[in-house]
Amino acid sequence: MSYRIVVDSCGEFTEEMAKDSHFVHAALNLEIDGNHFVDDETFDRLRFLDLVEKSPNCPKSSCPSPEVYRSAFDCGADHLYAVTLSAELSGSYNSAVLGQNLYLEDHPDAKIHVFNSCSASVGETLLAKKIQECEEAGMEFEEVIKAVEAYQAERQTFFVLESLDHLRKNGRLSAVKAFVASALNIKPVMEGNKQGIIEQAGQARGMQKALRMMVELLVERMNKPEEKTVAIVHCNNEARAQFVKEEIEKRTKVKEIIILPSSGVSTLYAAQGGIILVG
Repeated sequence: MSYRIVVDSCGEFTEEMAKDSHFVHAALNLEIDGNHFVDDETFDRLRFLDLVEKSPNCPKSSCPSPEVYRSAFDCGADHLYAVTLSAELSGSYNSAVLGQNLYLEDHPDAKIHVFNSCSASVGETLLAKKIQECEEAGMEFEEVIKAVEAYQAERQTFFVLESLDHLRKNGRLSAVKAFVASALNIKPVMEGNKQGIIEQAGQARGMQKALRMMVELLVERMNKPEEKTVAIVHCNNEARAQFVKEEIEKRTKVKEIIILPSSGVSTLYAAQGGIILVG
């Protein structure tokens, strides 16, 4: 059976995925102080980060329209999937569902499913790769959905930020807390829970200690790590991503470790120096 996997642009593509016609991005849009960015191959990460750093305002994102998703589904494939940002963080999931419904109006017998990743960034990437793995194994459409949902239930998402300024700007952290944390060099380790809501999993003084804590939390919770692919996304700090990779390898043996630079939306969330870890 032929298939297509539509991933909103918060989910980074590996080099292989970018070349594979089974995958397609649905681009989100970013805006800061009247400056507009499309989260696609034209995204200028350095300029965006520079504008964000200089602005007192929080950057904003807007999700792909339902028509963007409907158009992406209209490719003639037998099995159609979409993977989106957590519905708790973005309207992308709801937009994809509306796009699905528009497509079904003209193709009522289509096999199509939208996954709410309950994650972001490379968490979406791993779900998309799991869909392809199931499809290439010849699984039936309903079996693919069941297998991917089971995989999603086991997956962990963590991140550590260099600066808490973005969390302060968007109201997730008070100015006083942000100031105290920065003054004491405290780095919170954040996680996305099973419902896709961001929570604090711990904190440490200094970036390296926080990164080690993040790795330890992931390894503690992993079941059968030798079968798992772990993915790391960095915002303009590949050396930090390599440090996380080495810390994982010290503690356990996994099937594969992927390192990718942040997409536009991931850059908005993670900001300069941020690290996202999913496994």
